[in-house]
Amino acid sequence: MADEEETIDSLPEDLEASFSSEDYQIPNNDRRRVAGFLYLAVGVVTLGLGIFASGSPLANQGFTYAGIGVLCAALYCFFASASTNIDEGQALKLAERDLGFTAGPSSAQMMWRGWGSKPVWRLLLYSQEPQPEYRAVVIVDAMNGQVLEKLVEENPEDWS
Repeated sequence: MADEEETIDSLPEDLEASFSSEDYQIPNNDRRRVAGFLYLAVGVVTLGLGIFASGSPLANQGFTYAGIGVLCAALYCFFASASTNIDEGQALKLAERDLGFTAGPSSAQMMWRGWGSKPVWRLLLYSQEPQPEYRAVVIVDAMNGQVLEKLVEENPEDWS
């Protein structure tokens, strides 16, 4: 019984947030440009082989089609490489301003939306009262801070 009383519940060191010194960096779609440049280089080489070496044993007509396909993938990478300019703290402030109440318990999640895979923040917010009166789901554009969608309702949960 004495051993059980001496046991203290604690987090392992690798999960303790206060021991970490590095700031968390949100994902950024800018990295897609690196893949875009690689696809662009491979596409140009492949298309060049398909056009200029089409009669040789080195390449056939399939290289032309493959080069066009890889260049299309490069164009999509450049199209979908939108910069994430708004972090979760800024998104929360923008949502509070748009909703008209101060947020209490809340959470933020990065997600991507549409064909261009544009970064947006999905926020779940409760108002700041001890028993929140309102809850809301807000989607904020992570590139320019525009509130794209919001749903606000009275909190149906009983927190007593």
